[in-house]
Amino acid sequence: MNIETIQDLLNLNVVQTQFVIAGGVLVLAFAAYFISKKILMKVILKFSRKTKTLWDDKLVERKVFDKLNVIIPLMIIYFSAYLFPVLQIFLKRISKAGIVWYTILAASALLSAVNDIYLTTRRAENKPIKGYLQIVKIFFFIMGCIVILGILMGKSPWVFVSGLGAMTAILLLIFKDTILSLIASLQISFNDLIKIGDWLSVPQYNADGDVIDIALHTIKIQNWDKTISVIPTHKLIEGTFKNWRGMQESGGRRIKRAVHIDISSIKFCDDIMLQKFMKFQLLQQYLTARLTEIKEYNTKNKIDTSEIVNGRNLTNVGVFRRYILEYLSNHPHVKKDMTFLIRQLAPGSTGLPIEIYVFSDDIEWVNYEAIQADIFDHILAVVPQFGLKVFQYPTGGFVIPDALKKS
Repeated sequence: MNIETIQDLLNLNVVQTQFVIAGGVLVLAFAAYFISKKILMKVILKFSRKTKTLWDDKLVERKVFDKLNVIIPLMIIYFSAYLFPVLQIFLKRISKAGIVWYTILAASALLSAVNDIYLTTRRAENKPIKGYLQIVKIFFFIMGCIVILGILMGKSPWVFVSGLGAMTAILLLIFKDTILSLIASLQISFNDLIKIGDWLSVPQYNADGDVIDIALHTIKIQNWDKTISVIPTHKLIEGTFKNWRGMQESGGRRIKRAVHIDISSIKFCDDIMLQKFMKFQLLQQYLTARLTEIKEYNTKNKIDTSEIVNGRNLTNVGVFRRYILEYLSNHPHVKKDMTFLIRQLAPGSTGLPIEIYVFSDDIEWVNYEAIQADIFDHILAVVPQFGLKVFQYPTGGFVIPDALKKS
């Protein structure tokens, strides 16, 4: 059926006929896309969930089928182009270029799915293939762009390929920064290194803040003082930076700080100290169990307990560490499902560091700082209750001894 036949049936002029046909083609293309998207994709999704294999889940996760979906309406437009004699060449070229582009996207997503599946194997730790797949992706995109350019200009892609050899040196010289930025942008995209809204720290450029724009040549970071740092894309990849997205997605923010204890205040616990510590509710269960264990050990091994250095005994700094652990275990804003560590670092010129290594359940900067401050306010205030002293360097002030006051 040609345009004249359709025109005779509808008794319309040429322009009206073209509009009717165009509307019909668009409706058909949209209907095909809708059916594929809403019905076929749901069937594929249900099938992938029911099967025990991993490859179909990864294909769905990487949206390979979503990209292939777009090819269906483009093919309808391509095969319907003969109905529009004036626009036939234009429509065929545009739809054919679109088919090639979405085929490349689907192939790229397929390679990502292959990498995801490979990562589940034992060999992935020692022999990663991600770098090789990225090279294949770049090759696909370069060749795809050449093919699309050939389609749009109505020439063979080999014409562009053969002409590249002589122009390579000149192109590399003129577009050096652009090529470097393009490669950097592909690395950022393929590796999912940076997204809009990520918190980025780039020490070499004094940049620390949120990413507000990602372009081919530059990345803009709004620092916490509201200034904006503009960093060349390829320079960012060449150097090092820290992306805080992992912390934001985990829902917990690390608290890593130490309290330095004056070593001269560390001692064994005597009966008076233990009686005092037993009044601390957070320590009652722990002390009861530990004292029973120590007593049984010393009795079993016939330890002479007249000297406190014999056998096993508690120290005030050890009880203090346990108190911090119990205190943070009962703290409402400390996450228990992430790293939770109260550790003793190597003693040095600033005393014995007792480091708190935990995560708060609030990642917002203001709230996080308030939680951290509250924790250390309490810890610093409770240090003297264990007969300990916080180390600090001597200041200019001094206390006059009582003997000198009387004289």
